[in-house]
Amino acid sequence: MTVELEQIPTDVKIAVIGGSGLYHLDNLEVNIPLALLSTFSLVLTFFNPQVLGEVNPLTPWGHPSDRIIISLHTPSSTKVAFLARHGRGHYLNPSEVPARANIAALKSLGVTTILAFSAVGSLREEIPPRDFILPSQIIDRTKGIRPSTFFENGVTAHVPFADPFDKSLADLIVANAGVLEGAKLHTDKTLVCMEGPAFSTRAESHLYRQWGADIINMSVLPESKLAREAEIAYQMVCMSTDYDCWKEHEEAVTVEAVIANLGANGDNAKRLVEAVIPALAKALEEGSLKSVEALKGSNRFAVITSKEKRNPEQVNKLEYILPGYF
Repeated sequence: MTVELEQIPTDVKIAVIGGSGLYHLDNLEVNIPLALLSTFSLVLTFFNPQVLGEVNPLTPWGHPSDRIIISLHTPSSTKVAFLARHGRGHYLNPSEVPARANIAALKSLGVTTILAFSAVGSLREEIPPRDFILPSQIIDRTKGIRPSTFFENGVTAHVPFADPFDKSLADLIVANAGVLEGAKLHTDKTLVCMEGPAFSTRAESHLYRQWGADIINMSVLPESKLAREAEIAYQMVCMSTDYDCWKEHEEAVTVEAVIANLGANGDNAKRLVEAVIPALAKALEEGSLKSVEALKGSNRFAVITSKEKRNPEQVNKLEYILPGYF
């Protein structure tokens, strides 16, 4: 079992958030408890780092989905934080994920970049199951159930979100995509985020195709938006598991089909993470990721609430993720 670290580190620059689907791989040999099986643990297992321990920061928005595992990648000696988006054992549905606590907890560790893995349904013939996708745009089809901002309760800010993903991270992933075997990496695609937890109706699936959407999931929002508010560079790495339900003569999506395709993506997930993490660590050390550097301090003047009107309680909460801004 991994142990609780006595002190919460503040020098972890890279985080991986893992999503749903691989908790049924009971025969997978791992170096961590079988209860951790999920997309996140698949990446962790294949990445084969040295596990230093785990932390469970209490943020002003509560605890994250689960304890965060801190690992040391060798040979680059890079600390990486791994967080299961839905909790170990997948007990949180997409609308229940404490996204604010997750992002705030990662920020408290010093995280400046997030690679977020997610299963997605394909809305395009040319994106078959088991291919990888780097989206560049989002269409929001959530329903206001999920708390979606840190800026509320007497402190209002408007943060730019025209380009919701980080191009520097996407370019770095593309540069290392040659390690993928038998799968194509698609770029510059539009991702629809639906509420869930039920899958789409056929009418909805056809509608999203008419809108120009390419893939669909239930988890990119508000996660990506909160990362932007916290000045963390964020890129989602999507893995196609099915054709949603738009395709004629194709079975409607089932959990069993999703899990089977996620399992088949395992080796490629291993290869991609093993290639990207060292390259990302080097780029961060050199300061060569321009967008990461540009994010620092970018929200300092985003708050439009006058100082005398700002709620002191909310200001104190915001100091947790943006210290010295208020």
